[in-house]
Amino acid sequence: MEKKYIAHINEELKTEQTVKEHSENVAMLAEEYAVERFKKIAYVTGLLHDCGKYQESFQKRISGSDIRVEHSTCGAIIVKDMSENKSRYPLGILSRMMEYCIAGHHSGIPDGGTTNDYETDPTLTGRLKREFEDFSTYKEELEIPELDEKDFLQFLLSDCDNSEEKVLDKIAFLTRYLFSCLVDADSEDTANFCRVGERPRELKGDFGVALDNVNQRLESFQVETELQKARALLQSQAFENAKTTAEIYLLNMPTGSGKTLASVKIALERVILQKKKRIIYVIPYNSIIDQTAEVFNELFQNNLEILRHQSTFDYENIDEIDEDYKEAAKIAIENWGNTKFIITTTVQFFESVYSNKRGKLRKIHNMADSILIFDEAHMMPEKYLQPCLQAVTYITKYLQSEAVFLTATMPDYLSLIRKYAVTDSKIVNLIEDKSLFKKFQKCNYNYLGEIGEDELLAKSSLCPSSLIIVNTRKAARKLYKKISGKKYHLSTYMTALDRAIVLKNIRKDLKYLEKDFPDFKNVSEERQITIVSTSLIEAGVDLDVYTVFRELKGLDNILQAGGRCNREGKREKADVFVFEMLDSKKKAISVEMDITRDLLKKYEDISDSACIEEYYERIFSLKEDSISQNTMHCICDNFRYIPFKKYAENFELIDSRTVSLVVPRDEKSRQMVADLKYKQTVDERKLQNYTCSLYKNELEDLMDQKVVDDFGTGIYCLTNLDYYDEELGLLFEASDYFL
Repeated sequence: MEKKYIAHINEELKTEQTVKEHSENVAMLAEEYAVERFKKIAYVTGLLHDCGKYQESFQKRISGSDIRVEHSTCGAIIVKDMSENKSRYPLGILSRMMEYCIAGHHSGIPDGGTTNDYETDPTLTGRLKREFEDFSTYKEELEIPELDEKDFLQFLLSDCDNSEEKVLDKIAFLTRYLFSCLVDADSEDTANFCRVGERPRELKGDFGVALDNVNQRLESFQVETELQKARALLQSQAFENAKTTAEIYLLNMPTGSGKTLASVKIALERVILQKKKRIIYVIPYNSIIDQTAEVFNELFQNNLEILRHQSTFDYENIDEIDEDYKEAAKIAIENWGNTKFIITTTVQFFESVYSNKRGKLRKIHNMADSILIFDEAHMMPEKYLQPCLQAVTYITKYLQSEAVFLTATMPDYLSLIRKYAVTDSKIVNLIEDKSLFKKFQKCNYNYLGEIGEDELLAKSSLCPSSLIIVNTRKAARKLYKKISGKKYHLSTYMTALDRAIVLKNIRKDLKYLEKDFPDFKNVSEERQITIVSTSLIEAGVDLDVYTVFRELKGLDNILQAGGRCNREGKREKADVFVFEMLDSKKKAISVEMDITRDLLKKYEDISDSACIEEYYERIFSLKEDSISQNTMHCICDNFRYIPFKKYAENFELIDSRTVSLVVPRDEKSRQMVADLKYKQTVDERKLQNYTCSLYKNELEDLMDQKVVDDFGTGIYCLTNLDYYDEELGLLFEASDYFL
């Protein structure tokens, strides 16, 4: 009787899946997931990925023997031997890409290593030197098709301007993409075989009906005032230009011109016209996602179900979502498949692209055939700007997607993409005529120079409502303590839960203030509202105050702050005051601040597009080294030794000097902290709303005071709630000490 080589056993159904069946299934799924150029390569990679399971020791293990067996390197050795023997892949590039993927399909893409690595090393080079039991039975069971490596080499060299650095960066990205097709196919086939019961449903959606909803909303707006007419003209210009086929669209629209609605209409029209699979809406901050998701849910109703993937959102915590939806969403989050509309964060998106781990990289192939929208696109992190721009251009040029960059303060992305990413990306400016921008200039920007705290607060006390934005959390706290009357404080020393509550109360109070004093005259002192915040309030937080005071920072920060003032344009002009704190001893000076100070003196109106262009031109010319310093070719010059693991571990879009601290704020969070302490386990996502942010040295200080503990889990929790105030956030001395 012919021996059966088993890959998986479903204990519940008492069924077996052979290595041949699993390998062929994964090959076909990987081929299905891949774009046309990668279909055959993905098929071969999938076919060979589990050849190590033909080892007798693995068959003993799957039959119940308690032994550890390495199997993932074996398929990589097959590819390597074929290349070295010149029987296939003689150029070595295609084989090396497959080696990385097959060897890493469980533990993550390894570092390439060096020629001197030993077989005990975890690098690809080291692992390929290891000895394994005979697994040659794969030759009898699996038929491996030929691949045209020369054609693939020509494709690799295209768009790279004869630059070895660009070729290496491209190989690194495409290796991760190939890995994505492989591991998602592997996960999917294994899940299908092991599943008991029905497969979870897909998140449903009808792009056509959703587009009708958007069009109805746009048509419902009045077009009577000069501002409303300008908004309609600007939007129609964008819609018309979006009919041109491109890879990247630049949508530069001022605050108040309806950017979000315009972007989603363009995305829906493009996704229908080009027959794409999904829309992925990428947003820099979790706080903006909450607001945007609310807008889209209300807009689409149940016609387009939204998948939210962000650290501060957990479907289990939302009671109003039915269990069927939750189950579908939890499955879709794993790989972004089975869904048509995703909202996620910039961190989630780019760290998925540049990870080396199976769990994160599963998503890349589902970024293909998509429309990507990058909201607040100017906020792409400067020190990772080159890899971020490369990722977008690779996904749009090679994976058949289209991207929209959306912001009110647009850098010259056309030049930046040409310089740092793919030179011949097809880019279209959706707004070419900016003459209407002046209609949206609802604020006068006034530079106060240096000013003392008391003088600043005296000036703000003359306003019906004022927002004071400062550069540090300590400055925000200090000012807040000095203010009398109705006041609010916002900073990341507060938990996300408390910040959300404060923002809700601010909106309610501002609404009542406008209702009771429609002309904002004769507002009594006890009804005046003062908000003190750090920059977290600037991007996408929907507030409308009478006057804004912004401490000197980058021009984009100041203009974003201005967007919180006279938001609806109900007054002809409002005031935004830019100031510098008088205490100059500890004044932090940056390139952005120096340039902005110059521009405040040079331009009568810093919101003018010419001023914004000059700002970014000066910034990026001074920061060329910083922009490209974290690109793969900076740490590697040979495709055989790409350090995928090392690069992924160092790729951090969030400041690594900061850490999160859990602050129990209600019975639910207290129970989760208790589970962490006594059971050593908890779902970290469920804790996100109860976390605040602090620097590592601040955490160490609290640990020295014995008021923080991680219970051996690495998740730090505040154990003495005297060190937290719901208005001020985290304290560094107990509140009773102040009393």
